[in-house]
Amino acid sequence: MNLPAPNSLPAPHARPSQGVATEGSVGAEPLNASGCPPPPDVLILAGEHSGDQHAARMLRQALAERPELSACAIGGTELEKAGAQLLFDLVPHSVVGLFEVLKNYGFFKELMDKTVAWITAHRPRAVCLIDYPGFNLRLAERLRKEGVSTKGGGDVSVVYYISPQIWAWKAHRRFKMAKLLDAMSVIFPFEVECYADTELPVTYVGHPFTEPDYELPLRYDGEGPVLLLPGSRKTAIKRIFPLMLAGLQQYYREHPDAPPAISIYPSEELGELLKSILSAYPKIHDKVELFPMRDDITAARAVLTSSGTMSLNCALAAIPGAIVYRANPFTYMIGRRVVKIDRLGIANILLERDIYPEFLQGAASPTALSQELHTCLSNPGRREFTAAASAELFSLLSEQREMSPGQWLLKQIRA
Repeated sequence: MNLPAPNSLPAPHARPSQGVATEGSVGAEPLNASGCPPPPDVLILAGEHSGDQHAARMLRQALAERPELSACAIGGTELEKAGAQLLFDLVPHSVVGLFEVLKNYGFFKELMDKTVAWITAHRPRAVCLIDYPGFNLRLAERLRKEGVSTKGGGDVSVVYYISPQIWAWKAHRRFKMAKLLDAMSVIFPFEVECYADTELPVTYVGHPFTEPDYELPLRYDGEGPVLLLPGSRKTAIKRIFPLMLAGLQQYYREHPDAPPAISIYPSEELGELLKSILSAYPKIHDKVELFPMRDDITAARAVLTSSGTMSLNCALAAIPGAIVYRANPFTYMIGRRVVKIDRLGIANILLERDIYPEFLQGAASPTALSQELHTCLSNPGRREFTAAASAELFSLLSEQREMSPGQWLLKQIRA
């Protein structure tokens, strides 16, 4: 089903004196008693749940140092809660893969046109793009071609937080990005060197999961349940959650006394989708509980996870598990031809070995996943192996940074 077209983006409006956005409608209508004075200091664009979270932390850091900062966002509710005027809630419309993007071309074209028109009309001092390269790099290119960005002769600075994974695929993009962007901040220390042969200023700002105020949402518990994390995008969930449930069903058939399972979801819409999929598995329906993502920590003794951001959280929490992934066959075929790395999970990529075995496409069979769960739940050595890898991962991500993301953002706005 195609995505709905975005309504016209609202104009920025006066920011409350307390400096924090209040509750209001999301999308087409301006929020009551929130927002920012025209022209705003920054427009932040985050198209995915994890990007929304990371951008929100960056914005909170910036507002802590400069409470009068005015920020607007095309992103999600985390940015809104952090203090931005939310112009359009893009996160629920996140899709991944060439086929899925082509299916929703009309939506993204309209969103692009209206975003460019909004920036042209309201002239934020900076546009901060968060990951999401398929849309964000095209936006940067449009702003240059239309003479809006500083790279195109205009007055709007375009900066980027969380680099596209050019070390995994399309490394040549770095040269084009140097022509489109004024600055880049990266979350992995080795990424600075990836841009060394360009003129793009690149700053290592640390990984969000190693921030002093960040608390892992997960922890290992030897008496806890099995955790299922099929992702935060509808298309991915529809393909991955049934695989997880089929593997779990076979495991329960072979091990009737096995621990129960849980799955957590970031939004009510995705929760309803999980419930709908789970209803097709009546034999295990009573052994799988679904919970909204909460502020408290979720405990688990084993995990089946998609390859997204939460898989890194799982690895840092030292929960034994595996990655389960299935994409549209056409998307996967194209991806295998252009991606130059052998692994999908970010922890596996960073450590250059599989701390989480990867079950991709047809390899994610019920038998394979059942056997993997048995290993995770019954082999003490697997837990020790995962804990050692977790410590190594923390060390890698904790390298001394130049500044925080919030400080970097303020530097770009002052420039």
